[in-house]
Amino acid sequence: MIMTMFIMLISMIISMGLMLACAVISKKNINDREKMSPFECGFDPQSSSRVPFSIQFFMIAILFLIFDVEIAIILPMIITIKSNIIWWSFTSTSFITILMAGLIHEWKNNILKWTD
Repeated sequence: MIMTMFIMLISMIISMGLMLACAVISKKNINDREKMSPFECGFDPQSSSRVPFSIQFFMIAILFLIFDVEIAIILPMIITIKSNIIWWSFTSTSFITILMAGLIHEWKNNILKWTD
């Protein structure tokens, strides 16, 4: 018991020391205007580098990410079709139903509309 407590104490001390070292090392001391400006092949930038991000693009990217993860969840279901067809059909049907409900919800809230 004492050995376990000692190992936990040592690991916490090492972890805290590493976090402290990272916090001290990563501090930026010089905020020079030239270093903070974007670099465009040695020329002055044409426009601001802080252009507003399109929320529609962000929503489409998140939607793609969600469907990508869902495909990764569906693929192993093919292997389980041999074990129990009734359970597999119930699971896959409920999963596809949830997907379709989410897609219809996004469609009705005009998230899928690219232009306004």
